[in-house]
Amino acid sequence: MPRPEAAVLCRDAQVSTLRALFGERHHFSFPAIFIYGHTASGKTYVMQTLLKTLELPHVIVNCVECFTVKLLLEQILNRLDCLSSSENGCSSNVACDSLNDFVRLFKQVTQNRGLEDQTVYIVLDKAEYLRDMEANVLPGFLRLQELTNRNVTVIFLSEIVWEKFRPNTGCCEPFVLYFPDYSIGHLQKILSQDHPPEYSADFYAAYINILLGVFYTVCRDLKELRHLAALNFSKYCEPVVRGEASERDTRKLWRNIEPHLKKAMQTVYLREISSSQWEKLQQEDTEPGQVKGLSAHAHVELPYYSKFLLIAAYLASYNPARTDKRFFLKHHGKIKKTNFQKKHEKTSNHLLGPKPFPLDRLLAILYSIVDNRVAPTANIFSQPTLWLHTVLDPDFEQHNPPPVLLFNHLNWNNRAWHSLMDKEKQLWKAVFSSLQI
Repeated sequence: MPRPEAAVLCRDAQVSTLRALFGERHHFSFPAIFIYGHTASGKTYVMQTLLKTLELPHVIVNCVECFTVKLLLEQILNRLDCLSSSENGCSSNVACDSLNDFVRLFKQVTQNRGLEDQTVYIVLDKAEYLRDMEANVLPGFLRLQELTNRNVTVIFLSEIVWEKFRPNTGCCEPFVLYFPDYSIGHLQKILSQDHPPEYSADFYAAYINILLGVFYTVCRDLKELRHLAALNFSKYCEPVVRGEASERDTRKLWRNIEPHLKKAMQTVYLREISSSQWEKLQQEDTEPGQVKGLSAHAHVELPYYSKFLLIAAYLASYNPARTDKRFFLKHHGKIKKTNFQKKHEKTSNHLLGPKPFPLDRLLAILYSIVDNRVAPTANIFSQPTLWLHTVLDPDFEQHNPPPVLLFNHLNWNNRAWHSLMDKEKQLWKAVFSSLQI
């Protein structure tokens, strides 16, 4: 039997821990294991490789695909029913409507397949979506070994920490295992394994070293880096193919690939153009913003709560405080009719400019316009101050500056502001020029 450590690179500590937890096929394992880490940190790949290499009976289900409880439970049972079948393309149609039916059917399936004395592993990928399902699903999976009286281990794979999962009513605590991000040395070792057979391993390793030197500070996603490596390798090889440089002439190779990597820096994570469009762009030597479909330079999306903070600041700065009860309360009482025949017509608030408003009023309006309940976290409270400090000129004294004078000292050439649309600049200007911190 091959060693799992040889198939999984740079995850020796995690593989050793999991092997110690699994034990032998007939050993009782831990009832629930919770594995978390950032995206592309090897969680799913390690579990697939480890369970397949050790030849353990297992079922892997993605909670994004199974977005309802019924789909999730039936998918687990159907795959478990075909687990030990020798038929190719085995199809099973087990109907399951609730967690009680799942417990009963799980006992039947394991008994029919002769798995009573073996540990069955159920892997739930993207497990954070379980929080949106019925309240008994997550506690039920955590106690599945107890409920079924079978040797079963449920493994949760998630990108968020266990504290975000724990139910308020209490539950059985799983064994928590963290997968850290890959270091630059780990990424170098993993990406170097993908070298084409027509080129030497040292030549491709030198290319990966250049790629990581450019992208590692802004992108540590293994999948994205692998995509970028495959996309730009042909340009790196052009001097060698044309006979203008050898594989060891790194200086000439770097001068050839440098402008193309700078262009690729502008499209990291976006994927608004296909690989064929990107290759065409490289051949024509045009700017990414000129490619049809690449709209990132025209508009940049703000974070979710920042949008609502922006709207709340706009409403607070252009509407009097006395109108908040009328606009944002469902039962605000009767509205007194006013005489519309006035001697002097009022000037529009938009012509007068934004008015000062306190932070408490901004948050009160935010809580009323967001549909879902907003937790008063540090992330919400820090956003006005954070945006304020990111756009201030470094030479400006930041010791309690008057809010109304802040925008006289803003550095409008800042990259974060340069990418926003003109309307968003004006609205954020209203936030910081009117906010009383």
